[in-house]
Amino acid sequence: GGRRVVGSLEGPSRTAIIVELQSRGLAPIQVREASAGGAAASTRLPDRRLAVAYTQLSDLLRAGVPLLRSLRLLGKGKSKKGVGPTMNSVAERVADGERLAAAMREVGGFPDVHLAMVEAGERGGFLHEVLSELGDFLEHQAERRATVTGNLIYPAILVLVGLGIVVAALVFFVPQFKTLFDGAELPPATRLLLGMSSVVIHGWPYLLLLAIGVGGGLWFVRDRPDFRRRVASTQRRMPIAGDLAGSLAVARFTRMLGTLLGNGIPMLTAMRISRDAAGNPLLEDAIESAAEAVGSGETLAGPLEASGLFEDDVIEMISVGESANALPSVLVGVARKAEKRADRILETLLKLLEPALLLVLAGAVVFIFLALVLPMMQLGSQV
Repeated sequence: GGRRVVGSLEGPSRTAIIVELQSRGLAPIQVREASAGGAAASTRLPDRRLAVAYTQLSDLLRAGVPLLRSLRLLGKGKSKKGVGPTMNSVAERVADGERLAAAMREVGGFPDVHLAMVEAGERGGFLHEVLSELGDFLEHQAERRATVTGNLIYPAILVLVGLGIVVAALVFFVPQFKTLFDGAELPPATRLLLGMSSVVIHGWPYLLLLAIGVGGGLWFVRDRPDFRRRVASTQRRMPIAGDLAGSLAVARFTRMLGTLLGNGIPMLTAMRISRDAAGNPLLEDAIESAAEAVGSGETLAGPLEASGLFEDDVIEMISVGESANALPSVLVGVARKAEKRADRILETLLKLLEPALLLVLAGAVVFIFLALVLPMMQLGSQV
């Protein structure tokens, strides 16, 4: 009768559901799995597992295994939690006649940049090469993230131990001196220490509520464009952290843009996808302006230079790459250079972080010691 019907139906496969609907006189417009369309669409798969899946799929395709059989082989893997069911869902859609990129988009869990590259690989007939590059790119990102996380374990332990020592001293050690100092003229440091101890002991519920409120407020505004721009602008002015964040953002943008261009993605589409991969609002605005300029017939190097976020040598390399029609390889080279610079900055920052935390911890202990010893020395001299 021309009415649209929406409902749910259980079945062994998507094909069986379509057959059942057609037997009831219905014309299926869209059939989507509840598990894949709901949970998987909102859950981003881990980079390392995606890297392994892409690499294995590339190897299977290069060896001559058909795409559908390759996807089903990946779906049988029990070691890759989350990837197996997702690949099974993709395989069902490919079996129904959908292209790989469309099936991945419908299942969910795959970033837009992956979908764009897979779609370009399907159209150009070099899907296995695209999947191999995606696997290498994600593996590189995962290794960098694991390296940073591993290097931050020791500083994180120092912070936790230092906070534990300070809180324990304020709660159990400092209050024992309060009665001793009753009626005495105390130095400012001692009054401050006793006040901090009183706040921690008696006002910890309010401190907890304050921490929850601040954390909730930051969580609420963290994705707002104006807040992100303000944070990025402040971060850029910081001596070491600003250089590190800028180098990482440039590396992400140039590597993504070079990879997309090298795999046949049009310039404007590649720039808009790479803008989202930059992770820096200031750089995203500069890329958007550069995309508009490129769409008007200008070169890429000019708008990027006007943003002030790129080094002069990087702009020169991009300009030469455009003139020589070798922009994809030049951009990847710029990304490698920016990543090496970021690695050097990060290594220096981590080397400075550990002694700085030790100095802060030692300073807190010395402050507590002096704040308690000075009034005792004054009382002793009066006696």
